[in-house]
Amino acid sequence: MPELDLVLAIAIATLGAGTPLLLAALGELVSEKSGVLNLGVEGMMLMGAAVGFAVAAESGHFAFATLCGVLAGAALALVFGFLVLTCRANQVAAGLALTIFGIGASALVGAGYTSRSLPAREAAGASFVADLPVVGPLLGSLEALTWLSLACFAAIAWFLYRSRPGLVLRAVGDAPDSAHAVGYPVIAIRYLAVLFGGAMAGLGGVFLSVYYTPTWVENMTAGRGWIAVALVVFASWRPAWVLAGAYLFGGVTIVQFHLQGVILASQIFSMLPYLATIAVLVAISRRGEAARRLAPASLGIPFHPER
Repeated sequence: MPELDLVLAIAIATLGAGTPLLLAALGELVSEKSGVLNLGVEGMMLMGAAVGFAVAAESGHFAFATLCGVLAGAALALVFGFLVLTCRANQVAAGLALTIFGIGASALVGAGYTSRSLPAREAAGASFVADLPVVGPLLGSLEALTWLSLACFAAIAWFLYRSRPGLVLRAVGDAPDSAHAVGYPVIAIRYLAVLFGGAMAGLGGVFLSVYYTPTWVENMTAGRGWIAVALVVFASWRPAWVLAGAYLFGGVTIVQFHLQGVILASQIFSMLPYLATIAVLVAISRRGEAARRLAPASLGIPFHPER
């Protein structure tokens, strides 16, 4: 049936559009659970996208390009961690500076690759679903990183709420002084969380430029890093809601492509993902104290270990 095919196509497209948001938001979730607010997600995604695309264009090895993009995001996160954890700089200001730096640095890295496309390649999706009736061919066309994002969601949810290291991470985010008093290395744990967040943001950027598009355009993330940060707040710092929110915003993005020029001007529909972000943040702010209780208690607050 044509209607069913259209619905399935939109659903599969939503999974692809939500993948970079899910990857970046999961990384930011882990970072914030440790008590570190990183507003540099946009810059890290752009650096991952630019480096990943440049390596893929020059080498032709997509797996190596993915690794390089992940390392680029983690490298920027390391700079951020040094500023806010070692030098104790303001986390908001450092995150904004990181985003501005990432926008400029990614434009420089990608200057020679603007509007250049990568060679055609077959989707490396999961073959075990290809034989399923109706949805098999569509699910089989999903990229491997989309399946990886779902695996990361499951792993992070288990890690945070079913493992001892996850409990320690949440303790560092809620009561760093108490965690330090019982012998846990708070700064080291926060460094690892920030590096993981940067790596995930870089992976989201690589997905955009190497697998989803695949081409390089300056500032191609188009605010997805900011949406990822908002998603963590929207989800009340819960992995399941991060997953739902990523696909919600991904679905809004896909639907606006199908409706452009049908009802309203295309520019109106292009605004929808960002209008939805604002609406969600306003709704959350109205919850007041109830919403704040769900946030890590030390989020954005520098930790000063005793000497």
